[in-house]
Amino acid sequence: MSEKKPSVWEGFKSFLMRGNVIDLAVAVVIGAAFTNIVNSVVKGIINPLVGAFGTKSLDHYSSCLKAPCEIAKDGTVTQGIPIMWGSVLGATLTFLITAAIVYFLMVLPMSKYLARQEARRKAKQGAQEVVEVSELEVLKEIRDALIAQRGSGHDRT
Repeated sequence: MSEKKPSVWEGFKSFLMRGNVIDLAVAVVIGAAFTNIVNSVVKGIINPLVGAFGTKSLDHYSSCLKAPCEIAKDGTVTQGIPIMWGSVLGATLTFLITAAIVYFLMVLPMSKYLARQEARRKAKQGAQEVVEVSELEVLKEIRDALIAQRGSGHDRT
């Protein structure tokens, strides 16, 4: 017999209904909003700090691979081959700031919370095992007492 294969539409619905797909979609939306915050921090705080030592934006730092380099105010290259290492440095700083904030404000607290939950679960499970063991001991004592009673009852007759 041949098995009926699920349709493409049913497979797609099954894929969308998985919990991790929804979690991923929420993470992407939150990540996009979070990126705007980090970009604002870089543009509003990091770039002015760098500007105290040089240009006001990291994007303006560059080296010339083939001289002379001329870049118009709109960012187009008119002559030469510039290497725009400042924009790479800015993107790297943005990434590091994003990673640090995500780690220290989201990952670290969540892992501590999950570790506490796991410790509570293990403690509760350990207490339940102690109760089960003590119940088992009581039942064994009752059994032994009944056996002893039965044994002494046979001796009387």
